[in-house]
Amino acid sequence: MLKDNLMMLRRINGYSQEQIAEKIGISRQAYAKWESGATIPDIGRAAELAGVYGVTVDSLIKDEKVEGIGAIPPAPAGKSIWGTVTVSERGQIVIPKDARDKYGITGGTRLIVLGDEQGIALLPVEAFETGLRKAMEYASKDANVTEPWTR
Repeated sequence: MLKDNLMMLRRINGYSQEQIAEKIGISRQAYAKWESGATIPDIGRAAELAGVYGVTVDSLIKDEKVEGIGAIPPAPAGKSIWGTVTVSERGQIVIPKDARDKYGITGGTRLIVLGDEQGIALLPVEAFETGLRKAMEYASKDANVTEPWTR
């Protein structure tokens, strides 16, 4: 788990073992032992590593697997990877239980479906409406500003 995550994150970010060791003030050999699983970092060093890679300590030590893909690197801090879902013939999906629990999604919850070139995202209607309201307030404040050339 930890050793695999350290290796994946280092490679994804294009670092050498030497570069990571320098960033957290240890020898390359000490870091190499963490990646080989011979030893593990103390909690302070784990926190430093998590900071370097932009992940949480919790995700650094967990084994993340996605069905059909296998082991995946930890998600960036504040992000989650819930796994895969299959769209039924009727266009329905089942949101993974951990995701439903985290976001309080129950039967009858209304979600907005957003999208861009990369895919879609689901957002609670209330959160979307709050963001939209704030954007509209900001836009209306700017519209009320009288520019010097319009006086």
